[in-house]
Amino acid sequence: METLAAALLGLFTAGYLVLGGADLGVGMLLPRLGRDGSERRLVLAAIAPFFLGNEVWLVAAAGVFIGCFPALEGDLFSGQFAVLVALLTGWIVRDAGLWWRGRAAHRAWHALCDGMVTAGSWAAALSWGWLLAGVLTGDPAEPAGGPAAALTALGVTALFAAHGVAFAALRLTGPPYERARRHTGRTGGPGTFTLTSAAMAALPLAAGARLPLADTAAQGPVLGLLVPALLAVTPLLLAAQVWLWWTFRGRVTGPSYL
Repeated sequence: METLAAALLGLFTAGYLVLGGADLGVGMLLPRLGRDGSERRLVLAAIAPFFLGNEVWLVAAAGVFIGCFPALEGDLFSGQFAVLVALLTGWIVRDAGLWWRGRAAHRAWHALCDGMVTAGSWAAALSWGWLLAGVLTGDPAEPAGGPAAALTALGVTALFAAHGVAFAALRLTGPPYERARRHTGRTGGPGTFTLTSAAMAALPLAAGARLPLADTAAQGPVLGLLVPALLAVTPLLLAAQVWLWWTFRGRVTGPSYL
């Protein structure tokens, strides 16, 4: 049961970083990809169908971590409290900017919301880098510090941006697409997105190898209740995600509800 719980934690975390990392990366590069209000609205339309569904993976990962590894959750969450506050703040600011942008037609309001999306996305990506640096290069129960941690955090943040621009090259049209395409390299959008997705998925696997998951798992009766329930729900989550991506697989040509 401990192995299944760890596998589910890795699956949900990797799923979020691959899927949610794409929309965070697009948000980070919003001013670069969209030069005016209409272009930025087109860029946001590229992630509009996905960002809420992507966040379900993060909620699922947090639920598995808290329910199946309570001792480790206490140590990690208390030790990385500042990082988690920054991560949640960035997440809330980004989502607020997305939801509020379409609530008024004023140019200044759009500029404010676009700034919230960009700043929140950068804050969330940097926080993920800082959190992973603490797990990969130091003690998970303490905030990361030192040159190695700083380089790791910046490298993860750069990976978020690369993942976002690769996703943008798959979804956008017009001038925003041309700007994204220039940054995807010789492999183009699909090839670059495949590479960045593999790198994003590898991050939680590397972090999990550093964590004492087997030694901190919940007791047998708890895992015996939670793990089968999670195994029953996981195919539904995967099916919903496949349907979502298949339904909105085409490129965006106009603004969305955001």
